[in-house]
Amino acid sequence: MTQKTVLDRVEPVADGVVSLVLCGAEGPLAPWEPGAHVDLSLPNWLTRQYSLCGDPADRGGYRVAVRHDRLSRGGSEYVHLFLRAGRTLDVSLPRNNFPLLPAPEYLFIAGGIGITPIVPMLAAAGDSARLVYVGRSEATMPFAAELKAAYGDRVRLHTDGRPDFAALAAGLGPDALVYCCGPASMLDAAEAAFPAHRLHLERFRPVAKEFAPDVPFDVHCVRSGRTVSVAAEESLLDALNHAGFRIPSGCREGVCGSCEIRVVGGEPEHRDDIGAPDGRMYCCVSRASSRLDVDL
Repeated sequence: MTQKTVLDRVEPVADGVVSLVLCGAEGPLAPWEPGAHVDLSLPNWLTRQYSLCGDPADRGGYRVAVRHDRLSRGGSEYVHLFLRAGRTLDVSLPRNNFPLLPAPEYLFIAGGIGITPIVPMLAAAGDSARLVYVGRSEATMPFAAELKAAYGDRVRLHTDGRPDFAALAAGLGPDALVYCCGPASMLDAAEAAFPAHRLHLERFRPVAKEFAPDVPFDVHCVRSGRTVSVAAEESLLDALNHAGFRIPSGCREGVCGSCEIRVVGGEPEHRDDIGAPDGRMYCCVSRASSRLDVDL
């Protein structure tokens, strides 16, 4: 399901980063909570995922921020060079793979554009929350001035290298939670420094993993009564799409969750990076070695 929006404003918020404000074209937009993201369908036929970084209480509009990636696959380049206010855009319902859990104390760590899911989290977390925000320079760091003005000394900007994560970990209370979003090297360093049960990460790209060789398998679509064969060299998502089942998809890397389907029989091999709920799988990367029954 998608929502019709009108692009109200495109505003620079840092060097190479613009903020998009999308207003509901047909009334209030769907509610969301800090950590959520949406799929934005661009006019060049690409779909991209962006974290919501506005105010969850504002049902009239969504705000996202997009960094111009010089190695863009066509998404950020289109946004920066061609997207203009007044354009009607389809936006998915919000999904949240990075929810803010209750805790007496929070440490947020953001690197560059990884600040986007953290902005509403910091607003919701209360006075016990601190932010460590890392970037090349303050001019390249979206919302840096806005956050310093709002939260003062609870926000620390680092433009001279990554801070000592081990020292940050040592200074945390026993029940504090850590939320981190940014480049892969930062997330790897956070995993080495903070206990796994206290650390929550959101990745832009999947972690490289090794799996058993892909083999063909069949998928029985229970509601339609059809069986789809999945070849070893194709994804389950592609096989279902080629068979006429229009499965939404965004990243095709197992990090966004847009291609979730319900499994009612068989054992899927989960290859995503976000952890599929029980009875679900993300068919862009996950597959099986024997027959699956799915709710299609």
